[in-house]
Amino acid sequence: HVQLVESGGGSVQAGGSLRLSCSASGYGASISCMAWFRQAPGKEREGVAAIDSDGIASYADPVKGRFTISRDNAKKTVYLQMNNLQPKDTAAYYCAVGSQSQICSLYYEDRYDYWGQGTQVTVS
Repeated sequence: HVQLVESGGGSVQAGGSLRLSCSASGYGASISCMAWFRQAPGKEREGVAAIDSDGIASYADPVKGRFTISRDNAKKTVYLQMNNLQPKDTAAYYCAVGSQSQICSLYYEDRYDYWGQGTQVTVS
């Protein structure tokens, strides 16, 4: 039984920082792709950042230069360091993991096998 447990969300003022964490328990195989998506009220879910097992990362344009994704393969944990947060970053953030491919997409959600429950980030 695979479970993703997220933590680190909260409320901050514009310009502040938060660090999200997501740990995958019960995942027997190595994880190819780990990613963060977000969904703002009234909007579709969108990819934020993804990282493969070699540490190669990709970012959505709105977060480039402000967010950093990283992972600890031994702990099967992915992190999202978010700096200079803006009100437009307010959303529920979801982590996702998958091993279907080493190509970690920010656009095709069906590439990911398991999803976290979401953690709220509110920027005012």
